[in-house]
Amino acid sequence: MGTEGVALEMEARVFKEEQKQGKEVLSSEVDEDEEEVSPVEQVRLVVPTTDDPTLPVWTFRMWVIGTLSCALLSFLNQFFSYRTEPLVISQITAQVAALPVGHFLAKILPTTQYKIGSFKFSLNPGPFNIKEHVLISIFAQAGCAFGIGNAYAVGIVDIIKALYHRKISFLASWILIVTTQVLGYGWAGILRKFVVDPAHMWWPSSLVQVSLFQAMHQREKGRRMTRGKFFALAMTLSFLWYIVPGFLFKTAMCISLLCYAYPNSVTAQQIGSGFSGLGILSFTLDWSTVAAFLGSPLVTPFFAILNLISGFIIIVYILFPLSYWGFNLYNAKNYPLITSALFTGSGQSYNITAIVNDKFELDMAGYKAQGPVYLSMFFALTYGLNFANVASTLTHCGFFYGRYEDIPGWWFVLLLAITVLVSLILCTVLKDQVQLPWWGLLFACGLAFTFTLPIAVITATTNQTPGLNVITEYLMGLAYAGRPVANVCFKTYGYISMAQAISFLNDFKLGHYMKIPPRSMFIVQAIGTVLAATINLGVGWWLLTTVKHICEPDLLPPDSPWQCPSDNVFFSASVIWGLVGPARIFGRSAYYGALNWFFLGGLLGPALVWLLHKAFPKQKWIPLINLPVLLGATAAMPPASAINYTSWAVIGTIFNFFIFRYRKRWWQRYNYVLSAAMDAGVAFMAVFIHLVFTMQGKEIDWWGNRGDDHCPLAANCPTAKGIHVDGCPTF
Repeated sequence: MGTEGVALEMEARVFKEEQKQGKEVLSSEVDEDEEEVSPVEQVRLVVPTTDDPTLPVWTFRMWVIGTLSCALLSFLNQFFSYRTEPLVISQITAQVAALPVGHFLAKILPTTQYKIGSFKFSLNPGPFNIKEHVLISIFAQAGCAFGIGNAYAVGIVDIIKALYHRKISFLASWILIVTTQVLGYGWAGILRKFVVDPAHMWWPSSLVQVSLFQAMHQREKGRRMTRGKFFALAMTLSFLWYIVPGFLFKTAMCISLLCYAYPNSVTAQQIGSGFSGLGILSFTLDWSTVAAFLGSPLVTPFFAILNLISGFIIIVYILFPLSYWGFNLYNAKNYPLITSALFTGSGQSYNITAIVNDKFELDMAGYKAQGPVYLSMFFALTYGLNFANVASTLTHCGFFYGRYEDIPGWWFVLLLAITVLVSLILCTVLKDQVQLPWWGLLFACGLAFTFTLPIAVITATTNQTPGLNVITEYLMGLAYAGRPVANVCFKTYGYISMAQAISFLNDFKLGHYMKIPPRSMFIVQAIGTVLAATINLGVGWWLLTTVKHICEPDLLPPDSPWQCPSDNVFFSASVIWGLVGPARIFGRSAYYGALNWFFLGGLLGPALVWLLHKAFPKQKWIPLINLPVLLGATAAMPPASAINYTSWAVIGTIFNFFIFRYRKRWWQRYNYVLSAAMDAGVAFMAVFIHLVFTMQGKEIDWWGNRGDDHCPLAANCPTAKGIHVDGCPTF
């Protein structure tokens, strides 16, 4: 066990000793078994240890509401993923809506008991209960791809059909999407004993669900403001307010004061833009902006917030300005400040279609004619930091958490074997459509399995999840260059199987907290995942074949809602790592070759922190330095932006430092409930706005709705002399 685990055990002993001495503790409202006391204070404050094993779980109500929730969320999230402003409708929306529906069915369904052989069942076994509600929410979670929004592999179909203008069959697409979504179950089953069962692996995001379920189902007497009433009030206010930034005054998403003060200055707008710059003197009045890429700041523990925002400050406010304005590193001023677009050496947009041949591979003649691919300085720096982040993940967990024993469950191993077998059929029988060879699939599986444990440990303790998207692209680009589809397929099998495993493990922890039978969790997750993946593909296929020029910003009018920002980032990555290949961009003699030193820095960094901890063992803050979180601080940029980070950090610090320390009883009762209410209110209003206004083509045309943060020069203009871009000042 690592230093953090030792510290948590010591805290638990102190807590138990206080119980023995009769001291008041904040969780005294719950009749806890002394042996089940968690070493994590947040868990002790929120999670009950009592259970009612008589509550029915496999009910008709659960299957009906769960299936409908999964289907509806998977449809809506896939539909919204193509929008210029993508929206993820979380399972909290279904969780809230399921409560009155469940109670309604409990009133109207017949209570007759049926018998089939020795098996007895009833359509209505009693009042709608909390365990049914949990499984419905797990079902709904699959409908939003466990927080991602939609199945990641749909992006492969999108770029093949919409951006490369090539063909892929529906069958190959379905197998690809389903197998990449389900493969992570194998890793989750094998590793659940190490990252779910241990008490110090507490999975902070699960506590939001626990708090909300308690608020919905527990009766609290003698309180004017119960958690249920608080949730209803906060959700209503969140719902009503979101019409302001979501429709009436979209500029409230990000108000950048420097852009108003200096409307003709590229540099001022680069410094001040919250969406396309450094975000100095920018702020937001929109919860969806706060929680867009990093999740709710009310969920992440303060030490993780501190690590992440420290990394953000070092990278965005120190390293990047020095590189861009100070040293003009990699000719940074030739390109806009923060963008994922690809450029020629002269700062013009790179023509991708000119370097793809009829075999869907790199056209060397076209590539030599146009020249190498160039990146914005920030995009290149982000890749380097991702190299360091992935390397530090392994060494951090090795030094601070040690080894674990392997105890697989045969259900998961069998599912893993079946999924790998079907995936191998895809990579052999249908190889011409996905380009991925069989050895690439096995390589991706091995990579995902290697990283799932250390990344799960970090997620379980910090609520931050390092990604494998860049390292998978890099490795496959070296091994199999010139084939963009092979690269994105490898990335998806390697990255998403790990990400799905993390989501499954998070749900297992929720089931552990809520006393849900593991088999029930497994079956609901598996069925929900396959159902959601199928609906995702169906919706995507429909839109790709009916919306003209979908995902092609250059061919769409500026106000078109079908800009597909995430798919265009995905497309750029497929060009960099798959079509052109990392050897030509990040190789030893390539233009960005020096960024490979970040791998070494990432490997050595945790070792230095560990040695520092050994040298000064009494300094308790040293083991809280989490380099995977710190180095991966800007991993979501782009498409995330500075305003997402600064607003997230401010609110997270207020709630998880000041309120947690000085108003702990309020934090215990309402913090996670407030987080859920904010998410739910925004989600409901977003759906309302889309159905009532957007689909009807209704918009309010005034200055408060023109532009994201009124910083167009930051988004589009370089600052180098001699580089001319239409609509930008000439230097």
